[in-house]
Amino acid sequence: MAQRKKLITVLKILFSAVLLYFIFTKIAFKDVWETLKATRPLCLVVALVFFVLSKAIAAFRLNLYLHQLRVFLAHKSNLQLYLLGMFYNLFLPGGIGGDAYKGYLIKKKFAVDTKKVVSILVLDRLSGLLLLFIYACLLALLIDHDMLKPLNLLFGSGIVLGILVFWLLNKKFFAYVLGVFWRSFGHSALVQLAQLVCVFFILKALHIENHIPVYLFVFLISSIVSVLPITLGGIGSRELTFFYGALWLGLDQNISISISMVFFLITALVSLTGIFYHFKKVVLNTVETQ
Repeated sequence: MAQRKKLITVLKILFSAVLLYFIFTKIAFKDVWETLKATRPLCLVVALVFFVLSKAIAAFRLNLYLHQLRVFLAHKSNLQLYLLGMFYNLFLPGGIGGDAYKGYLIKKKFAVDTKKVVSILVLDRLSGLLLLFIYACLLALLIDHDMLKPLNLLFGSGIVLGILVFWLLNKKFFAYVLGVFWRSFGHSALVQLAQLVCVFFILKALHIENHIPVYLFVFLISSIVSVLPITLGGIGSRELTFFYGALWLGLDQNISISISMVFFLITALVSLTGIFYHFKKVVLNTVETQ
């Protein structure tokens, strides 16, 4: 099992490297670097704040699910655990994954069914993906582009079907957390909205004033693609999506790659803070139940 995990990690690293190599044979890295050097620092700080906000709300969303399992984790402990999970997911891909380690600690501390813990961790991810999809569809409906306009009916029906299918899946297989479906949905909406605002300020930092909805649409698609477990922390797959999104939708490819790189750097910076809880054990305190 350990050898298999190492092999998968090596393959992910190689695939990420191949994708990045491919991208930087298609564009001039010097031009990307010049774009990055001209960024507005204040806008980057605001983008960082909204990214942190998005992760804090995501942690609260996970706690909604945990409370349904009668795991009444204090918000402070939950935030610490969430940061540790982010660090493991990005910086220790060859070791235990962030989600798996969170599940392990929760199972170790609380008398809770393992399958249910795994289920809520999966649901937490799926809830976020659903809102990425919904926001992408909404933006697609607002964008006046020849490639997207013929698909308006598909985008509109996709929103309704996405919510309906996810609710039915929750009702059929995860009824024990159905009570927080709409609250978790609301949290997910705020999470992805905060990330969109984060990217909006990245665009402002890069002096981008035109085609902002299109850049945001490509970002949402890249976020969905980056979740696929085929690269190291989404490195390469996000950039590839930005590259082809820019190509197909008539955007500046250098700017698109710059957006992707800045967003990754912000993600890495915030994730790196979780190293503190790698060395200092997270204490899973609980709150009093009502």
